[in-house]
Amino acid sequence: MLWFTRLTRPLGLSGKTLRWYSTTSKEPLVLRPYQISCVEACLDALESGTSRIGVSLPTGSGKTTVFMTLLSRIQPPAATPKAKRSLVIVNSIELARQAAASATRLCPGWRVEIEQGAKHHASGTADVTIATYQTLLQSNRLAKFKAKGMKAIIVDEAHHAAAPSYRHILSHFHADIKSPEKDFVPPVLLHNVPILGFSATFGRHDGLALGSVFEQIVYHRDFLEMISDQWLCHVRFTSVRADIDMSNIRVTAQTGDFQAQSLAHVINTPTLNSLVVQTWLDRAAERRSTLVFCVNLAHVRDLTQAFRDVGVDARYIYSGTPPLERRALVEQFKAGGFPVLVNCAVLTEGADIPNIDCVIIARPTRSRNVFSQMIGRGMRLSPETGKTDCRIIDFVDSTNSVSGIVSTPTLFGLDPNTLIDDETTESLEELAAKKQLNSSNSPESPDPIAEPKSVTYIDYDDPFELAEEASGAPHIRKFSPHAWVGCGEDVYVLELLGKGFIRVERDGSEDDSKEHFTARYTPATLPMATAMTLKISPFQKSRKILEATSLIEAIRGCDTYAKKVVPAPQSMGLRYTARWRQQPASESQRAFVANRWRTRTVILGNTRETEERLAKLTKGEAANIITRLKHGAQKRYEKKSKQQQTASQARTKEEMRKAREHVKVGPLPA
Repeated sequence: MLWFTRLTRPLGLSGKTLRWYSTTSKEPLVLRPYQISCVEACLDALESGTSRIGVSLPTGSGKTTVFMTLLSRIQPPAATPKAKRSLVIVNSIELARQAAASATRLCPGWRVEIEQGAKHHASGTADVTIATYQTLLQSNRLAKFKAKGMKAIIVDEAHHAAAPSYRHILSHFHADIKSPEKDFVPPVLLHNVPILGFSATFGRHDGLALGSVFEQIVYHRDFLEMISDQWLCHVRFTSVRADIDMSNIRVTAQTGDFQAQSLAHVINTPTLNSLVVQTWLDRAAERRSTLVFCVNLAHVRDLTQAFRDVGVDARYIYSGTPPLERRALVEQFKAGGFPVLVNCAVLTEGADIPNIDCVIIARPTRSRNVFSQMIGRGMRLSPETGKTDCRIIDFVDSTNSVSGIVSTPTLFGLDPNTLIDDETTESLEELAAKKQLNSSNSPESPDPIAEPKSVTYIDYDDPFELAEEASGAPHIRKFSPHAWVGCGEDVYVLELLGKGFIRVERDGSEDDSKEHFTARYTPATLPMATAMTLKISPFQKSRKILEATSLIEAIRGCDTYAKKVVPAPQSMGLRYTARWRQQPASESQRAFVANRWRTRTVILGNTRETEERLAKLTKGEAANIITRLKHGAQKRYEKKSKQQQTASQARTKEEMRKAREHVKVGPLPA
């Protein structure tokens, strides 16, 4: 049932319509075109019956203005006409104060209250209440806000909304949002309160589905579009290539981003801190308000000191800074009291400091959302402070040893090694367009292939693979007439017709570019059947017969040795073309292979297919399979398969992590 109505006059055009939106100068607020479009998109979604919607707007776009406008246009449901109150949920006291100040300024006819901590206790009956989610997790504080009196709930920084803490709160107001508590008893609701989420980075890194809270994103605006349309300030980008080895930095499984402590060991060094300071002196010393993002508290302190050592008045804040001191520092920074403010994960979200005209990213990240949040701190327009643009300085890994790092070039689809200095969004977009044009116009031709200097390996790791008569190493046939069997990981075996076997394997070496192979001969002392009856080994102790610097040299040397062990004419039976190899497999061979097929980890197919393959099995194929199994091919194959599966899962996980950071209008997966 449709239970809200719209105001009929266009937004920003009627004094009567905008009676809530008067500023201190008594002038009506005129919404920007995209803000009008956003409000209309939300109202369209509500009218269509969607009651859990998300909005993606970049930092500096006026999200508070948009959702306060939206709240003024949503009317109570017909069944509960007294449901006129609204709740805005934020994640910090700073955001609560900012939202309350905006609501009071934009909507002077409303009673606005804050519910937060020990100092701010709301009545629960105000027109709009701004509450921190931490406070609402207390049952007595949440109980003040009855669903029957609510017409809408706004979730600011809504990318947090899928977390259990938020779902615990929201489940009290909307039946389709499930509480994480198993013993939760949902309240009886007269109506589902619309849940409207606003965020600059509408995506989660930890894989929790935002679709568990929101049905769809109804409006999205990218910050690059906003810059192009001049709703955000002009930006000048500089990337500094630093000597950073990030190959051993751990990645947090939950978020896919770097683990802070591990990252700090590499980033927080005197050399890199001096580089950050020197870059600021060279490129941004004339800037009035520089915000610096660090890895952890130690990095914050050390980098602040590095600025002070060269005479720059730098201050810092972190999560442990007392609220009053933090507020005083931010206000002083806003007023231009000092030029550099260093922080760690405090001002990533919700900081409203329009005068920031330089942002230094001194902490690498693999999250596009986090990178966008950091540079977004400097994108607000602030002509009254003399700000004309904002310089973004980031530092990239010179070795390019870790994939997925987000930097200025990668934002525009450029190679992370692209040199960026004093570039604008327009110039970077032109570079990206040229790159795309060049790649699309270049003729498709194969890369030049150098002349081979050694054998090309074509190993068949699956011990049951029947390709090339199950030899596992068909490449050896290019330089040997004998029936060598590849057993995986550079292990090759030649059975000597009951007189033992020769085994060639590559020795482990720190320098993979240098080959080194060792060959051993293991003589047979008893027939296999006799040895099995006596329960003793049919073989003597193996002995080294040669070493070689290439596989070709090793195999050819062993071929010569084999002819001494199995002289002519019997040695003709060693060839892979020997007549006996084409004869049907014996019953004992088939029984052995069939038994191993049934117990193998990787199933080949249905029983009929297996029977058909067994019926066609030759003695040579069976002998090769048995040799491979005797020499550990199956364990190597299963180990390699597991490694490949793990690598594939890691790639899929990384692709999904990146995909979650790209926002688009449309339904969200549950």
